[in-house]
Order: sequence, then C-alpha cells, then structure tokens
Amino acid sequence: MADNTAPAFDPRIFLATVSRGLTVTDLARDEVVFRQSADADAVFYIQTGKIKIVVTSQQGKEAVVGILGPGEFFGEGCLIGQPLRLATAQAMSDSQVARVGKAEMLRVLQAEPTFAELFMTHLLTRNSRIEEDLVDQLFNSSEKRLARTLLLLANFGKEGGPQPITTHISQETLAEIIGTTRPRVSHFMNKFRKLGFITYNGHLEVHSSLLSVVLRD
Repeated sequence: MADNTAPAFDPRIFLATVSRGLTVTDLARDEVVFRQSADADAVFYIQTGKIKIVVTSQQGKEAVVGILGPGEFFGEGCLIGQPLRLATAQAMSDSQVARVGKAEMLRVLQAEPTFAELFMTHLLTRNSRIEEDLVDQLFNSSEKRLARTLLLLANFGKEGGPQPITTHISQETLAEIIGTTRPRVSHFMNKFRKLGFITYNGHLEVHSSLLSVVLRD
C-alpha cells in the first residue's frame, strides 16, 4: 500500500525556492536587522546565528526581551497590521537571515495550509515562552532567572542535552534579559562556576545540574 503521508513542510526549503519578496542577508555581529519605530513591512526567518530583540524606552533605557536562534521567525507583527516596529532586532553573532515581504508572506499563509499550521505553532510556542518569561520575572529571584536563561540559551530539553553557548553573550546583556545589574550577574556566574554548574573553555558550557537552581524552593 502506498504511503500517503505528506512530508513535513520545511520552511528552509520554502525560503530557498520562493521567488517573490525574498532576500537573504549575511549579518555581522552587532549589525541591525531593523530598528524600533521603523516601518514594519516584512517577516524574517533565522537560518544561522542568533538575533536579540531590544526595546528602548523614551528615556533611553534598553531591555533585551528576546533571544532567537535558527529556525525561528521574527517581525511577524506586520501581519496583524502593526505599522511600525516595536523593538530593534540585532545580530548577536555572524548570522544569516531571510526576509520575506509582508504581501508574499500573507500569500503563502493562504496558499500553503501546511506552512500556515507550522507558522501558527511557532506563534503559539513563542506566546507560551513569553508567558513563562513573565512569570519568571514576577515570581523568581534574579539567580533563578539567570539559571533559566542560561539553560534556554544552551537549548536545554532538546535532544542531546545542553549545548555549548558559542555565541558571545556579555554579562551586560544577561543583566538586561533578567532585569538585574551586571555585578549581580557576575556574582551568580562565579557561584555557578564554583559549584560546577557551568564551565568556561573558550565558550560557556551549561551543565544539566544547573536545573537544580531553577527547581529549588
């Protein structure tokens, strides 16, 4: 009997073959993809590297509200009528990002039900993570928030266990993510290292034992 199971939709194949409204850009570390208050006219897909999402207040204070990696979309607010960007997107390392124009993205979502389902799953997963971040910020100590952030950056929970964090992430950036000061981050990083939860060897390695900090009452 023939196997009628449809192959999973691979967004990388879509991005490699779509002919309208698509550009692929190589970014150097710290290069800006788009700035806060710029026109929101496209959706982006990360092929390699990491992108941070930064919000700046009217007083000039910055906060990192997200760090995204390969396989993730960003800038999707334009699809629901958002006229201007609410944040700045900036490369944290050498990255490759695909830009899909708003009109083309809307066309594909209508024409490709499988892709639309995949994209919706992505949005729901992102929303769930944002809710978890909010709970983390409201109820957990800065030490727990740092431990959780490091585990997420190391892809804890995915196949193969925590992966080395090869992208350079400064203590200032970590402080912005968890809402504390750089000296506090430095204190906790030293503590984690002494306890064997993390190691430095040209890059940061996060061990599964760091989970004990997150689970501790």
